[in-house]
Amino acid sequence: MPERLSAAPPSGKIATMITHAGEILILTGPPGSGKTTAAAQLAALPGSPKVHLHSDDFWGFIRHGAIAPYLPEANTQNRIVMEVLSGVVAGFARGGYFVVLDGIIGPWFLSAFAGIEVPLHYIVLRPDLDEAIARCRSRGGETLTDPATIAALHGQFADLGPLERHALAIGGLDRQRTLESIVEALASGAYRLPPNGAEA
Repeated sequence: MPERLSAAPPSGKIATMITHAGEILILTGPPGSGKTTAAAQLAALPGSPKVHLHSDDFWGFIRHGAIAPYLPEANTQNRIVMEVLSGVVAGFARGGYFVVLDGIIGPWFLSAFAGIEVPLHYIVLRPDLDEAIARCRSRGGETLTDPATIAALHGQFADLGPLERHALAIGGLDRQRTLESIVEALASGAYRLPPNGAEA
């Protein structure tokens, strides 16, 4: 059985050899949860070959006719993007890579990943709302900064129903401790989805 986690040393740094070859991690949460930063850090750790995919890039590939994905009229567009993403992550995983997919991938999108025949982990980062808003507003550029929209998206991840066990509270954690918490959660196996994508 491959090594899943080397314990973090006293210095607080993640040890080497994060090995999940042929597996997928969907790392999600509301805007400002630090998922993209954590995903990039995780994918850079030594161990099995890793791929980091940022779901926003796939919406960005739509050059004409794109609809903001949080709007109700974006349902068909969003379903197509998720189906494309599921095929890409499955292909990389079947090729032996550990695939880290980050983005706003709520439970309402998981049906697109049902039936993927590789281990699929689902971790929902849950920051405090004030932290999430502050992070979004500090980014600059064309990122989402409207507090009302951020709060609405934050609320969509506040109660995951049957998937509540996939939530990882990160309020007050810095980047390093957030990464450590994700590595620990991944190693535990407790955040793995069943093959059909449904939770009891």
